[in-house]
Amino acid sequence: MSSSIERRTNRTAWAAFWTALLGLALMPIPLFIGLILGGGLSLVAAVLIVIGLLKGLARSGKGIGPVVFAAIFVLLTWGGISIGGGTIW
Repeated sequence: MSSSIERRTNRTAWAAFWTALLGLALMPIPLFIGLILGGGLSLVAAVLIVIGLLKGLARSGKGIGPVVFAAIFVLLTWGGISIGGGTIW
């Protein structure tokens, strides 16, 4: 058995995925609560997306699937916020 076991998953990519999904789910809450919670989580997810993408590309593109979906969720969250999500009752 080898002492250096290669990881099959990109944990940062999955963290970005779940953080972005949670931000998208919380964004529609009115009275600026969704703006703060959903927007804040989407910013954290954006940082995790960059880190997860760099890690995935360093491993020949393995594990970047969740990063792609996380980026879509972040864009949907930012799009929702730009049209009034999280602020309008």
